[in-house]
Amino acid sequence: MKKVEVLKLMDLIEDIKKLDDLIVLSRKKKTSDFVLNQYEAKKIKMVGSIINELANPPIQSIESYLIIKKILNKYYPNIAEDELITDSDIGKIIAVIEG
Repeated sequence: MKKVEVLKLMDLIEDIKKLDDLIVLSRKKKTSDFVLNQYEAKKIKMVGSIINELANPPIQSIESYLIIKKILNKYYPNIAEDELITDSDIGKIIAVIEG
């Protein structure tokens, strides 16, 4: 991986950390649901960006997939998968994975 790519990914992770801290603080302060939803949407977009970077060549590797797993575990640790599966197509894909 090139130094520029490493620095870009590190900056993106730092931005996600800051946003995640802001979300936690906003929840403690009972910030409006509208604002919290905006923060969550931005977090999802940022996590998606880093996953895209890590999953595409030339970075794509077993190691990059392990980093993706770590990111998901860190920033979405307490979410039960069955609570998220509301889309029947997603449910079908998961059934194939688990089957």
